[in-house]
Amino acid sequence: MAGRILIGTQGWNYTAWVGPFYPEGTRPAEFLSMYARAFGTVEVDSTFYAVPSAKVVAGWAQRTPAEFVFSLKMPQEVTHERRLRDADDVVARFLDAARELGPRLGPILIQMGPDFVPDEFTFLERFVRGLPRELRFALEVRQNRWMRPDVLPDLLALLAEQGTALALSDGKWIPRETMTELAERPTADFHYIRWMGPNRDITDYSHLQFDRSGEIHEWAEVLRRAALGTDVYGYFNNHFAGHSPANARELQSLMGQRPTDPATLGEQISLF
Repeated sequence: MAGRILIGTQGWNYTAWVGPFYPEGTRPAEFLSMYARAFGTVEVDSTFYAVPSAKVVAGWAQRTPAEFVFSLKMPQEVTHERRLRDADDVVARFLDAARELGPRLGPILIQMGPDFVPDEFTFLERFVRGLPRELRFALEVRQNRWMRPDVLPDLLALLAEQGTALALSDGKWIPRETMTELAERPTADFHYIRWMGPNRDITDYSHLQFDRSGEIHEWAEVLRRAALGTDVYGYFNNHFAGHSPANARELQSLMGQRPTDPATLGEQISLF
């Protein structure tokens, strides 16, 4: 039985999307509700920089339909500043705010920095084992040493024991071949995939600047196998090719979903 496949983007608050995605004249306050007419999920980047207030999170929920799903990034104070050490207070505040989303809360991404290495496995182990089991979590590592044969089995065993997903990131730090192979070895009842792109040189997010259709087709084949009985949450970054909504729509189409034509967004009647 196939799992759910939810495809979206990393963030929604981009003025460069007005015109090519959001209808002309769309105000920033309307971005999220407009985005939710086209996609069923989004990865929230702002929570990486600060714990949001309960009021802000509740506002996100109010501007989206009941079936919409938010994936939130764990604050950098936990992952980058405290490096998973002595961070229970920040984690508790963050999760309290996240729970304001209720059923709209999807996986929480624990994004580690490129300097987080296997020598710190003990701290990772303690942190992951302390996470509440009723929520979904995904771990992203950006250091190729985690993929070594003397390290990877222990990492996968820890994540599987706790039902935490290993985020599969299509970026420059770990080869795509490794990521797609790991899609065959899920450690949770869901997959979490991030299409990051090879560099950060793109600054104009209004249109596609690279043709990555071949790579998206490769991932579509991977997802057809990975989604057998497993939910998939996948998010495109603007740096992948220049304009993430177009990449997300292309993958939706390849997965048999019907993408929303941006030209119709302004014609839809808001139900929330």
